[in-house]
Amino acid sequence: MYRWEITRAALEQRVVAIVRADSYERATTLADTLLRGGITCLEISLTTPFALEAVGTLQRETGDDAVIGAGTVLDAAAARMAVDAGARFLVSPSLDAEVIRTGHRYGVPVFPGVATPGEIVTALELGADALKLFPASAVSPGWVRDVRAALPQAALVPTGGVTPEAAPDWIAAGAVACGMGAALSEGDRTTVAKRVARLLSRLEEADGTP
Repeated sequence: MYRWEITRAALEQRVVAIVRADSYERATTLADTLLRGGITCLEISLTTPFALEAVGTLQRETGDDAVIGAGTVLDAAAARMAVDAGARFLVSPSLDAEVIRTGHRYGVPVFPGVATPGEIVTALELGADALKLFPASAVSPGWVRDVRAALPQAALVPTGGVTPEAAPDWIAAGAVACGMGAALSEGDRTTVAKRVARLLSRLEEADGTP
């Protein structure tokens, strides 16, 4: 798949589910719960022990049924290791040109972290495929609406403090997707499945998708 195809697939549900855990076992269990609940895009944070192994395992098990990426990618070395492990996209909390270049060198989309209009413009100039607005808790959906009035080409993915209840407001304001971690994945499989189904329905309503 081309970068733009991977990006479209990753953001199709308007949700990037973030898996961050204290063990490989916990991470894969959380990932399995989210996938069974209906989520199709997972970001495995590199702060998780053996995260790259988790990325590789999940990618092999899901194939084309899900898009598995790596998060908290801070430098070119981590980017290359994540790509080698099978990550289909890379996410960073910060803006690093080498992470973008490394991902693109191997046909992998990169969603760098941005927090200001200046960083948004720089990221766009560097060819970022989408932009992780981080931390979203520092701003509001109104901020996204105002920024996109001037920069409508900015594909923003608010992350950090976003809840399933608030996510539709971010989408209605112009965000292309929302990143969510524990707020989405906590609970048993039945609870997560119901939460995901309700969220996806509300997100479709928020942006007018039929």
